[in-house]
Amino acid sequence: MTQPVSPPRDGTDKVPSVGQLPAWRGLMARTDVRTLSLLGVLAALILIGGITKPDEFLDTRNLQLVLTQASVIGVVTVGMTFVITSGGIDLSVGAIVALASVWATTVATQEYGFAGILFTALIVGVGCGLVNGLLIAYGGMVPFIATLAMLASARGLALQITDGKTQIVTIGSVLDLGERDAYVLGVPPLVMVFAVVTIIGWLILNRTTFGRRTVAVGGNAEAARLAGIDVRRQRLYLYLLSGLCCGIAAFLLIVLSGSGQNTNGNLYELDAIAAAIIGGTLLSGGRGTITGSVLGVLVFTTITNIFALNNLQSDVQQIAKGAIIVAAVLVQRRTASTT
Repeated sequence: MTQPVSPPRDGTDKVPSVGQLPAWRGLMARTDVRTLSLLGVLAALILIGGITKPDEFLDTRNLQLVLTQASVIGVVTVGMTFVITSGGIDLSVGAIVALASVWATTVATQEYGFAGILFTALIVGVGCGLVNGLLIAYGGMVPFIATLAMLASARGLALQITDGKTQIVTIGSVLDLGERDAYVLGVPPLVMVFAVVTIIGWLILNRTTFGRRTVAVGGNAEAARLAGIDVRRQRLYLYLLSGLCCGIAAFLLIVLSGSGQNTNGNLYELDAIAAAIIGGTLLSGGRGTITGSVLGVLVFTTITNIFALNNLQSDVQQIAKGAIIVAAVLVQRRTASTT
């Protein structure tokens, strides 16, 4: 009879490191470390805001504003997370948000009311994502080039539609969503939409075949193809998903600002990519985390809010934001390496 093997009694009883754990347990441990690191950064920022401007920063209305502003870029970041996880990139998200917002707020579109604005924003976003997906998946174009071309084209078309002017929304049912009377238990409707998109995105990435295929394509596209995955179709779907998220974000931005402008979504692509990366999504593909991306968005939005309350210059804001991004990533890497 085989005797059970007792653990070595060397007085240390060390816990296995992440590298010694099974692959799936190591991945979970690293994910937890990254999430905890981001939560620590976010907690530190909240502490700084509470110390520097306690009355303004901790005010309920200001916290609601932070979450509302995070909702727009947050929805875009969810779509970006899927694209980056698959090994791609989408530089056109900001321009797509701008195009969808101005197309949805033209006088002709507003004649169809709430449904017309919402439908137009979504269909324009999906249409742009379809073009990106076809060019990349079936046209063989590099994602960087294809989405860069879409960025320029969408911005140009948005400028042509508006002629450089702001388009004011006159539909009361749309504007009412941004009013405090529409809040549910103190939660703005935009934040609720962001929460729903986040939950659905998490479920798709972590609990569905679509999510597993996305990770497989990002990890090794050729191995995924040999395993029976239609890589081109998967990539097309991913850019459609990114476009859909841009359409949703455009509608949220319309509600938030009450207008459509060709300058909407400026630098959203950089903010979304940065939020996803510091959240733990691997830029080269093969690993993605919706939870981390959302935390990254909250970190960025909180930084911006703290700087605005303290009346810091925009150049100082950008420098500080860059430094905090680098610090957050270094903390995550150092903590992960010692786990």
